[in-house]
This record gives sequence, C-alpha cells and structure tokens, in this order.
Amino acid sequence: MDEFKIYKKQIYKVLKDPFTRRALRRAVDSFRKNRDNALKVFPYAKKEAEILKKTKDEVIDNFDHYVEKTLKAVEQMHAIPYYARDASEALEIIKKIVGTGKTIVKAKSITSEELDLNQHLEEWDNKVYETDLGEFIVQLLKSRPMHILAPAVNIPREKVAEIFSEIAGEELPADPARLAGFAREFLRDKFFKADIGISGANAITSDTGTIFLIENEGNIRLSTSAPPVHIAIIGIEKILPTLKDGMRLLEVVSRYAGYLAMSYVSLISAPSKTGDIEKVVVYGAHGPKELHVILMDNGRTEAAKDPIVKTALRCLRCGACMYECPVYPLITGYWGYKYMGGIGIPWTAYVSGGFEKAAPMAFTCTLCGRCVKYCPMEIDTPKITERIREILNEKGLIPPYIEDLARNIEEKGVPY
Repeated sequence: MDEFKIYKKQIYKVLKDPFTRRALRRAVDSFRKNRDNALKVFPYAKKEAEILKKTKDEVIDNFDHYVEKTLKAVEQMHAIPYYARDASEALEIIKKIVGTGKTIVKAKSITSEELDLNQHLEEWDNKVYETDLGEFIVQLLKSRPMHILAPAVNIPREKVAEIFSEIAGEELPADPARLAGFAREFLRDKFFKADIGISGANAITSDTGTIFLIENEGNIRLSTSAPPVHIAIIGIEKILPTLKDGMRLLEVVSRYAGYLAMSYVSLISAPSKTGDIEKVVVYGAHGPKELHVILMDNGRTEAAKDPIVKTALRCLRCGACMYECPVYPLITGYWGYKYMGGIGIPWTAYVSGGFEKAAPMAFTCTLCGRCVKYCPMEIDTPKITERIREILNEKGLIPPYIEDLARNIEEKGVPY
C-alpha cells in the first residue's frame, strides 16, 4: 500500500503549489474558449464524431482482424511491420533497430511513455532529443508529461524562462514567443544530424498502412522526414479501416482539441521513394530510407474483453475531458501515472502501470460526468471508473483510507 502514501503525498504537495494553479487557470480558460469557437465554426464535427465512434467500436471488437490486415498493408508498402504483445517485446524490437551510439529526435508520443522509452534509449548509449516544445521542457526538467496534448501545461512561463536561460547562457524573458524561438534555434540542427526519428501516430489505416500525424509545431514532420530511419510506435486502438476514416478523425480531433485547423497533417505510407529514372522505383529519396512500424498491444486486447472498460479504447487523445474535470486543474497529471486524469484510470490499470497504480486514481475521480459531456467519443469515464473500483475490490486493492471513509459513513453518517 506504499503506492497510496506516495500518491497522497504528491497530491498534497502540488495542491500547495501556486505556480501550478496559475498555469492551469490560464490553460483551462484558453482551451475552453478555443474549443467552443471551433465547434461553433464547424458544427458538423459532432455528427462526424458519432460516425467515428461506431468505426472505433468496430475495430475494438475485431482487433485480430484489423491488426493482421494493417501489418500486411504496411509490408505491401515496403515498410517493415512488427507486432509487439507487450512493452518488453516493443523495447526488444526498438533496440534491434536502433542499436547504440545514435542521435535520436522524438516527436510527442504518449505510447512511447508506456515503454519509458527515453530512459532505455539513453541506457543503450544513445542521445535523445524531445522536439515537441512541451516535451522538450519536460525533458529538461527531468519530469513527465502532465497532459495528453500539452505535456508542460502545468509549468508557468516564468519557470520555462529559467530553464531555457540556463541552456542559453543568457537571461531570457518570460515571453512565450521568445522562449519558443529559442527552442526552435536550439533544436533546428538536431533534426538533420539525427540518425533516427521516432514518432507515435494519431491513426493508421488498415487499407494502405497510412500513418496519420497531426500537429501544429512542424517538429513531427521534421522528425519523420529528415533522419534516414523513421520508427513509428502505434497502439492497436489507433487502427482505422480506411483513409476516409482517417480524414474524419482529423476533423474531429482538430475541433475538439480547440483548433479551426491543424497547421500540419502528415500522411506516411512508405519510405521515401522515386521512380524518376526510367520509372524504376528506388526507396530512399530525400526522406527516410527505412520506415519501421510497430503495432503494440500491451494490455489493449485484455481491456477490450470487458464490455464497459473497452469503450476507453475509443479515446482520440484530444484532451478535452481534462480541461473540464473539476479535479485535474488542481493537481494536473499528478492524478496519474503515464496516463492521467479520469480517462487515465482504465489506461493505467490495463496498459501502463497496473491496477495497484490505478487504485488511488480511481478514488480521486468525483464521478461528476463533465468529461462525458465534452468527449467526442462519448466515453462514460464515471461508469468505467465504477467498474474499475469493482475490480479493485475483487483484487483486494481498495486504498485503506477509502475503507476508513466508508466505515465512518456507515457508523457515523459522515466520512470524517
């Protein structure tokens, strides 16, 4: 039960941190305004979300079929497909591809967080650079992402200025534009000197093996096109049947994440190629010579067996639920392990961490249901959380302080 003590200690510590509260207030207000505006301008996104939800359910109910079909499609496109049953297999595959002594640029990928990938890459004597601005900040702080889309959402601009100033060797102002400019300058040459680029994916289609990468910064496009080798690590729940489904996901994710349109959308189906000399196709033109695609299960098929929990696999990683949660703005990603917030409860239990780590998270949720109202996939997180609590009870993993509260209610009518 040490997990519960550590968790409570972290929670109480962050509750007293005024910098976190300040950063989250700014972020929540900005996100809600942007999200509401995007849905007002593109109201049809709600209808598109309903169609996409049914498509996601079709894939979740038929994982074996779609995994096999996607692997074949990837191979047909002259990329190299892999299937990893768990984190250990995924790491073994990546180690064989990467080896040692490489320079690696990484795009933001919460799937790679399941693997503690950066730690392993460095243990194998490689140099790793996170290139997403938020992930770069988190890496420098030796911390971890605190939001699915905005990893450094809990870090105020003043703190960012402090850590960037240390690298720059000069005092930088707490001005977001200047700070982003410094990160651009610092990381620019890393893209072109890197041996390997690593990304996740917003989706991969089973008809053509096409990887969808949606972003605003442009770092993903550089990370996946400049180095000679690209590795994509993709959870099997990201599979969609067709390119048309991928386009629908683009519409839905963009609007619910608060954007009228994303700055960059990359569709990658194969290594770079050219047929300009006598129409003979040669792989390895200006972009990567090799594309390695790793489809990873890591507990997803197990989660899909539970009729209630499996709906969590619909998650598009838009992050809207966290900004509407009454708890998240108080404690950010400290309400979590690799996956955070209410939606992080089933993901922690089944995919990354296990039920013991999910236990204190499950009893932090207020079951208020605001997340359901704003989720494009209508994921009923409170219902899933109640199901996780049932399983925790069956496993004997109810936190002791929860048992004390329940006993007090029964005996005294009040929790304390």
